[in-house]
Amino acid sequence: MKLCETSLYTEKFYLLKVLEVMHLTRFMDDKMAKLVRQNKGATFHLAVTGHEMIGAVSALSMKPGTDWAYPYYRDRAFALGLGCTVEDLFATFLTREVPNHSGGRMMPEHFSQKNIRIPCQSSVVGSQYLQAVGTAKSAQLRKTDEVVYVSGGDGSTSQGDFHEALNFSCIHNLPVIFVIQDNGWAISVPVKEQTAGGNCAKLGAGYEGLAVFDIDGCDYLQTAEALASAVEKARSGQGPSLVVAKVPRISPHSSSDDPKKYKSEEQIEEAKKRDPIARFESWLISEGILQPQELEAIRREHFNQVEKAAVAADQLPFPVKESADTKVFAPFEAPASTPSTPGESIVLMDALNHALVEEMERDPGVVVFGQDVAWGKGGVFGITRTLTDRFGKERCFNTPLAESTIVGVAIGLSQDGFHKPVAEIQFADYSWTGMNQIFNELSSIYYRSNGMWNCPVVIRMPYGGYIQGGPYHSQSTEAFLSHCPGLKVVIPSNAADAKRLLKTAIRDPNPVIFLEHKALYRQRLFCARPETGPEEFLPFGEANIVRSGTDATVVAWGMTVLMANEAAEALSKEGISIEVIDLRTLVPLDMDTILASVMRTGKLLIAHEAARNCGFGAEIAARVSEKAFMYLDAPIQRVAGKDCPVPYCKDLEDAVLPQKKDLEEALRNLANF
Repeated sequence: MKLCETSLYTEKFYLLKVLEVMHLTRFMDDKMAKLVRQNKGATFHLAVTGHEMIGAVSALSMKPGTDWAYPYYRDRAFALGLGCTVEDLFATFLTREVPNHSGGRMMPEHFSQKNIRIPCQSSVVGSQYLQAVGTAKSAQLRKTDEVVYVSGGDGSTSQGDFHEALNFSCIHNLPVIFVIQDNGWAISVPVKEQTAGGNCAKLGAGYEGLAVFDIDGCDYLQTAEALASAVEKARSGQGPSLVVAKVPRISPHSSSDDPKKYKSEEQIEEAKKRDPIARFESWLISEGILQPQELEAIRREHFNQVEKAAVAADQLPFPVKESADTKVFAPFEAPASTPSTPGESIVLMDALNHALVEEMERDPGVVVFGQDVAWGKGGVFGITRTLTDRFGKERCFNTPLAESTIVGVAIGLSQDGFHKPVAEIQFADYSWTGMNQIFNELSSIYYRSNGMWNCPVVIRMPYGGYIQGGPYHSQSTEAFLSHCPGLKVVIPSNAADAKRLLKTAIRDPNPVIFLEHKALYRQRLFCARPETGPEEFLPFGEANIVRSGTDATVVAWGMTVLMANEAAEALSKEGISIEVIDLRTLVPLDMDTILASVMRTGKLLIAHEAARNCGFGAEIAARVSEKAFMYLDAPIQRVAGKDCPVPYCKDLEDAVLPQKKDLEEALRNLANF
């Protein structure tokens, strides 16, 4: 697409708006740098100097409140152009209490504003790409003409998430525009040491359907033409574009950086000569759009606007300290449960399938995706079998074999207020490549955005041992996950609980990790239960007393609930009465039920198959010691996996994982203490 004389991009009012955004961005940089030096409450500054044009033109090419944006930390020009206010951004820079941009919970330049559709942004380089792709998938599923913008620096193109995002967006032909602001440096690392071939525009060559624009981001006409073409392509349903804009980084990487340590004087001076503002101003004068005196008056007006906004922001209060640990979870109460006539006995895997079917029938926003989940396969354990046939390929689809893609896309999908992604990771052991998106992104978006954005995402993971899976198919990851604020962690032990808990998880506005023990999927003796009805739910944080007892308490979850129940039954024949508690959820944790039981029995055993060292049992033991120490008649005991990986050989696996006889012996000794 070529600009013509009647194009919006050549109208005077539009050109003046581009100039305004660029000026405000530059004058803000100057002011912020002074405030840091003056120690006026700000300690860190990320300069945009040299990047103003690509950000301004990109923003003014979008429809605020209709399109979506994931701008990175050096894209203040985009944020201003889309509609963020100068005062708000100064207030965020000074860590003041404002509703947008996290209200002091994030560093400056981490944009978040709901009315113009900028979801909460992150410090993690490259994590935004997959989230933007997920939001673009949402727009496609909702059959809108919304466009999604996402930006990053040239260094971020070395991240795997960037390539995964290009791949997914091309597979699904998504309306997303990737804008790379290539200043040739990833802090101190030059592009020749960062990117093979020295040009990240070449990275898009292998992705079919991706339009690539390699432009001078300081040249207005090149920049406007590229953005106009990319937006038109996305809005008309023709798929993604990659715009690589060469720009100078005139200032240091940040206020704590000294470019003289790695740049020559010639390189520093060369960057200054490429200044996009000076170049744009000269072009406006040469084209007769502005006279020099007009330009000077405009510069003064924009400078004064920035000065006034900085003063106003400095008058705003800091967040109150009492708010520091609030807004970790969005408020939620499980739906009222309506009991129904028990159905036929079903196993846990069928209960999960039925829960998904019921929720997908009820809510068209529920979508299921992951590796091998679609069509007849239904995942490696068949949990999602029939869903594609029932609901179509748009609501149950396969993803590439890429866990970061699965989680990142789920985050982006969840931002639209309509979709509720239920993502499957094939084995919990494989989740680690997606853990950046889980730990650094998904878990904290509600907190980081000061309650503005939430993620109603369910991530299902088969976990655990006892089926001879070896080191990469037997991990129990619950302690790692429970340590991360903002994640709810659910572990059902039977079919009735599994169905009701999964239905609750899908209704929850928070991220839920739903761990399903592989060895229990088809187990009938303990785990099979009469099917519960479509309006039956279990609230999180309510443990179940599986078996009442008086001599000792055993707390367990997952597979160890089955073993604890069998051990308690065996010991009952010896006259030993054991109370068995199934936690069902680790976060939130029902400490009240545990403490009440320990206060009755005076003795506690905690059983889990994960390695003993730093397992979740240690957390329970610590809390019981704090709250019920005076009620204990014996030291708290643990039966857990050995502190080593789970081996493949069955004899070795049995030696590493706790067995029923281990629980029997430990409970017998504890009861007789």
